[in-house]
Amino acid sequence: MYPKSIKNLIESFKYFPGIGEKTAERLAFSVLNMDKDEVNNLSESIKNAKLNIKRCKICNNLSENEICDICNDKTRNSEYVCLVEDPKTVFSIEKLGTFNGYYHVLNGLISSFNGINPEELRLDKLVERIEKNSFKEVIIAVKQCIEGEMTALYIKNILSDMDIKVTRIASGIPMGADMEYIDSLTLEKAFDNRKTIS
Repeated sequence: MYPKSIKNLIESFKYFPGIGEKTAERLAFSVLNMDKDEVNNLSESIKNAKLNIKRCKICNNLSENEICDICNDKTRNSEYVCLVEDPKTVFSIEKLGTFNGYYHVLNGLISSFNGINPEELRLDKLVERIEKNSFKEVIIAVKQCIEGEMTALYIKNILSDMDIKVTRIASGIPMGADMEYIDSLTLEKAFDNRKTIS
């Protein structure tokens, strides 16, 4: 019932997670109500983000440069490296302002159901990074779920011969919850109460 251009716009919005037909329609009509400068700014922002954002060569986080700002920051505490599932978690933790170490983005969790093997997480890169640096503690900050547990235990095992403490952020974060949706106080307490993996 819509003209083809509007229909295509609605279908494009449905690519986003959690966007159904009704929300896609509302977004499409919001775009149609914008002036040309706003529309150009929106489309340029999307295009620039896609073209300019890459993975940091050191930690695998999102960056506009070969090495991200966090890895380039020599004022951070070099004793700690925090392992996270995805870049969104880095930004969630950074918003707290309580963790001042470095990060390593795994880009997923070990999951036989989803066909993600340890090799796909490039854990060899993590081991190599730990060997080259003076980290004293690896903090595993992944969601509390079966895949998270498997990943944490696997990492603990591959690091068992190294002289490094391996901890996991404390529970209090609900099982299966995505880190980006955890409120800041819960996340802060989880960091404060992290425990050694045995």
